[in-house]
Amino acid sequence: MEELVIKAKRSKGEDGYRVFSVRIREDLVRQLDAIAAETRRSRNELVGMLVEYSLQHYKVEPSEGGERAG
Repeated sequence: MEELVIKAKRSKGEDGYRVFSVRIREDLVRQLDAIAAETRRSRNELVGMLVEYSLQHYKVEPSEGGERAG
C-alpha cells in the first residue's frame, strides 16, 4: 500500500500574493463582471492582470507647475 503524503500548508502570505481591499466605482465593477463572464475568469484574476499590465505601461507626467503629483 502506498503512503499518503500530506505536505505542510504554507503560512499565509508565502505564496507571493497579498490580500487588500480596493474601493472602485460601480460602473467599473460592472465592466469587470462583464469581462469575467465573457472570459470565464474571476474578477480577482482580471484585476491582477490589469494592474500588472498598467504597472508595465504607465508614464508619470509632471504637474503643470513642474512638480510631480503625489
